[in-house]
Amino acid sequence: MRKLAALSALILFGLTNLAAAEEVTLRAVSSFAEKTTYSRGFERFIDRVNDAGKGVIHINYIGGPKAMPPFEVGNALKNGVIDVANATGAFYTNLMPEADAWKLRQVPMAELRRNGGLDAFASLYGQKLNAIYLANFVGENPFHLYLNKKIASPDLTGLKLRITPVYRDFFQALGGTVVQTAPGEVYTALERGVVDGYGWPITGIFDLGWQEKTKYRVDPGFYTAEVSVLINKSTWDKLTAEQKAVLQKAGAEGEAEAIPEFNKLNAEDTERQAKAGIEPITFDAAGTKRYLDQAYEAGWAGVIRQSPEQGVKLRGFLSKPQ
Repeated sequence: MRKLAALSALILFGLTNLAAAEEVTLRAVSSFAEKTTYSRGFERFIDRVNDAGKGVIHINYIGGPKAMPPFEVGNALKNGVIDVANATGAFYTNLMPEADAWKLRQVPMAELRRNGGLDAFASLYGQKLNAIYLANFVGENPFHLYLNKKIASPDLTGLKLRITPVYRDFFQALGGTVVQTAPGEVYTALERGVVDGYGWPITGIFDLGWQEKTKYRVDPGFYTAEVSVLINKSTWDKLTAEQKAVLQKAGAEGEAEAIPEFNKLNAEDTERQAKAGIEPITFDAAGTKRYLDQAYEAGWAGVIRQSPEQGVKLRGFLSKPQ
């Protein structure tokens, strides 16, 4: 009987250890500071995965740019240094130039899933970033040009502007001189007069304190922001169907929340900017048309220059139907 009891205990111990061993822990990094606008959706996603995936899958959130510089996240994901990334395509165009096309999306994410566009992107992520594209946690969230010098027309000649790849072609097409920096360096660049302005979405400047050094915002907005959850493909391929399902469900829930959430945030931050003394700059009808036309013409020209075949293909999926 004692032998039987001991054997039973060993079997139970082994089964317990086997169950524990089946839970996988993934390492995650955000390209944006923790608890700010472009990390909050990701942080909710992590909470959902960790709640629903108890005993099955767990995400260890390492942090934001203090843990890893934003422009290094894509390479870290590709090489398996991290398993999950919250990143915008602008931060890894050196690895996947086609990611710059995300900003030019003029159809809803749901339509992109239906029309084959997301499948086209998924193939590129697998080939170039060793990644699985899971979800986009930003709704319709336009970019703007913010300035400390007033302009009367869409002419940026003589202005030094902070950029990521999102704005490079557009701002240069309008005559601006561009300087690429990580978000954490922008406040000091504005304070010291290294730049006269910057590109950024309508939301998020209060997270970074940039409203203190900003006088004007050019309206209307252009393009749309994208911040997506990516998973290392080698890691993904090792997951069980149950583990993948937990991630997919949390991703779908986060993406569904994005449009109403950002509609609200867009309105709130526009009002906050007005109260902070940021003055909108608008052009006449002809100037506005020139400004927006130039944004999309320059944007697509840049994508197609970097990736001629795929750029043309993605334009068909992402552009507004004629």
